[in-house]
Amino acid sequence: MRRFTPFGVGLLFGLGLCLSGMTDPAKVLAFLDLAGAWDPSLAFVMAGAIGVAFVAFRIAGRRGRTLAGDPVILPAGQSIDGRLIGGSLLFGVGWGLVGLCPGPAIADIGFFDGRAALFVLAMAVGMAGVAALPALRVLAPATSAVEDG
Repeated sequence: MRRFTPFGVGLLFGLGLCLSGMTDPAKVLAFLDLAGAWDPSLAFVMAGAIGVAFVAFRIAGRRGRTLAGDPVILPAGQSIDGRLIGGSLLFGVGWGLVGLCPGPAIADIGFFDGRAALFVLAMAVGMAGVAALPALRVLAPATSAVEDG
């Protein structure tokens, strides 16, 4: 059961993405095209997802354990900083250019979509690059405003 629950939840999530049209980049781009042939249907999908997540987070917070038996770990940070804003902007620009976000892109790989696979590969490289940034700062030589002389 410990392995089936996450698999089942992921399968349900992927099925929901497919049925809602979130895996179709053309539909997503039509949703984002407010000045053209705007397709508002994904707004209803997002509103429904927000409602389900709201209830699910309340239940998860009270339960203390996931369906698989692991402890529930909810995000603790609530501050808005440069990393959050930068990541949000990068996510939004990527979504607007490609018409995919991470979940639907991973689901599209199951349909042998090469563009989605390239997107996921680029996303993984970007995530690895961001994860490596703190290590690069440690390796960088320290500079001083006052030079020995």
